[in-house]
Amino acid sequence: MTTKLDEPTLGALEERALRRPGTFGEHALVACDSLVRIYQSEGIEVQALQGLDLLVDAGELVAIVGASGSGKSTLLAVLSGLDAPTAGRVRVGDWDLMAMSARQRVDYRRSMVGFVWQQTARNLVPYLTAAENVDLPMALAGVRRKERATRTADLLAMLGVASCADRRPGQLSGGQQQRVAIAVGLANRPQVLFADEPTGELDTATSADVLDGLRTINRELGTTVVVVTHDAGVSEHVQRTVAIRDGRTSSEVVRTTRTHEDGTEHTVAEEFAVLDRAGRVQLPQEYRETLDLVGRVRLALEDSHISLWPDRPRAATPTVPDEETTR
Repeated sequence: MTTKLDEPTLGALEERALRRPGTFGEHALVACDSLVRIYQSEGIEVQALQGLDLLVDAGELVAIVGASGSGKSTLLAVLSGLDAPTAGRVRVGDWDLMAMSARQRVDYRRSMVGFVWQQTARNLVPYLTAAENVDLPMALAGVRRKERATRTADLLAMLGVASCADRRPGQLSGGQQQRVAIAVGLANRPQVLFADEPTGELDTATSADVLDGLRTINRELGTTVVVVTHDAGVSEHVQRTVAIRDGRTSSEVVRTTRTHEDGTEHTVAEEFAVLDRAGRVQLPQEYRETLDLVGRVRLALEDSHISLWPDRPRAATPTVPDEETTR
């Protein structure tokens, strides 16, 4: 005798549908879902981004790090509206970067996002003073002169370069140029500021000043800041560091402030591997080499975790006989 399984009713199916999670990253300010970017270079297909997932919440200060060729510069070009993705989903605020027209891209770059590039020539007009450089994007956006003057003075003061207002870029140090560039990027009140290698041409002390400036505007203005860099040292100055390898997010370091019993505060950094939407996770190279993880591996579902080990036991390392034992 067979027992007929109860089929779910229409009401049960509707209730199950309502319990399903919403769109990936629907509450994030920046959401990349299986993002792909493919280039054709001299007849060769180059996959710069290979299904990358990334979420950035409003108000975060995030560093994206990776070696040359990892895909971080391509990601910045897509998020800044300079490049269009090949496949996947990418959204910043209410802007769908997959579906924007050329005119919409101009509006997006003018109102939604700001930029700080590594090269000074891309940030500042050489024949304008620092104040005039900050004023320029607001003038192009039609902001009234009095409001522009107030906004310019406030930004330069916040970034510690108010004394440089009447100087041209050639009269500024590298650190001062970058802090003025941050003010330019913030002029039109963007929700997100992207910084591409902002400390790449600066010494350690000057780099710390520039990063302090980014932390200040993140804290004081609430602006979301995304720093793209190859310098792992930058991660010590941000709340979260996302590492990219081979066109995908591979790991994250999250920093939190905790309080001791005596009332003193300390920062705790925790590193996590990233499990993407397809169920892929990139194991650190040192782990793979230590356990000789190549090709097939074994998996087992435990009560609270997943175990992973090589398909075959490692070959025993031959021991060299001790000189005393051979006599």
